[in-house]
Amino acid sequence: MSPRVLLLELFQAAVAAAQPALRIPPFLPPPPRGRTIVVGAGKAAAHMAAALEAAWRGSLQGVVVTRYGHAVPCRHIRVLEAAHPIPDQNSLAAAREMRRQVSGLTKDDLVIALISGGGSALLAEPVPGISLEDKQQVTQAMFRAGATIRELNRVRQALSLIKGGGLAAAAYPAQVLTLAISDVPGDDPAFIASGPTVPPPEADMTPADIIANLGVRLPAHVEKALARHVSRSPQDFSHCHTELIATPMQSLLAAAEKARAFGVTPLILSDCIEAEAREAALVHAGIVQSVRRHGLPMAPPVVILSGGECKVTIGDAGAGRGGRNTEFLLALGLALREEKNIHAIACDTDGIDGSEDNAGALWLPDSLERARQAGIDPAQHLAKHDSYSAFAALGDLVMTGPTQTNVNDFRAMLIQ
Repeated sequence: MSPRVLLLELFQAAVAAAQPALRIPPFLPPPPRGRTIVVGAGKAAAHMAAALEAAWRGSLQGVVVTRYGHAVPCRHIRVLEAAHPIPDQNSLAAAREMRRQVSGLTKDDLVIALISGGGSALLAEPVPGISLEDKQQVTQAMFRAGATIRELNRVRQALSLIKGGGLAAAAYPAQVLTLAISDVPGDDPAFIASGPTVPPPEADMTPADIIANLGVRLPAHVEKALARHVSRSPQDFSHCHTELIATPMQSLLAAAEKARAFGVTPLILSDCIEAEAREAALVHAGIVQSVRRHGLPMAPPVVILSGGECKVTIGDAGAGRGGRNTEFLLALGLALREEKNIHAIACDTDGIDGSEDNAGALWLPDSLERARQAGIDPAQHLAKHDSYSAFAALGDLVMTGPTQTNVNDFRAMLIQ
């Protein structure tokens, strides 16, 4: 098996381990005495709804929202589509419909919330005094400033009626079972889709402090809304229960098992790496060089695996095309230009790297030489945040389309 095919097999194993059809059935309770209402949001929400319908042995109804192009047909659960990563009018309509679905329930009813990454943008119902346009502006400004997912979601919660436990409050006193696919480093349910059905996170920094530290300038009325934000922590969450049905580490372990089956030793660095994509690439490159030159922390053949969510800070200069995975991979390749027999892959497990149409890309030992022959300057593409164009010209983009799940980024570096 070629190294290229091996890396693609590892990525596919990681994605397969987090499929809703596999992960949902073991966590389903018996039907309640009352009604079963299904709500959900995220890139995997439609596939989670279809898997739930196939496994459920009672009546149910409800609505979920997913990203445009990620919908699948369901019999009893209505599937809506909205924009990601910047919310649109359909995001607002979906949030309002979801709160309507869970209103007026009793303690004999059950709400099953299907939550996956991407749900924050797909559910957008601002607090009074804040418009959808305000939320769009905040999201765009924080992206450009290089905010982490925790920072972004803390601010989203402060400006939302439905996030940070707001949907759970609307469902009270019905029992709420949240089935979540984690796409956040650390797997804290409060940050998966901004936690619409779980208690808000512990406040290490206020939303206003986060904005100030990022150096983001917002309209005065938005800053005032953040300053007067009050946590929903006093709310009663005793009617809520959460299960993490798929996590990044489970997918990395599945990829590691596949590697062993092919006779390659796996080394899992971490499932929760958060850093600038370029900086993370330099650290990974250093570990690759240690393996190549010193056989430490283990000798080749070895495949180094990692997950988490890197970020790309664009600033005011603008950018070309590309997401955090292709940016990571291009920076990694440039850092390893003197190394031989290194193959690497970096992909988003949802099949979409940033806002492009690719999951990620591959770096091969001859990538730099092929780039030179094609008149491509990888360093210049990296400087312009234009990694997609570089890999497209090389023919090394990984194209999967929506994968039905989302357990964050997947990186593998094969050292022969």
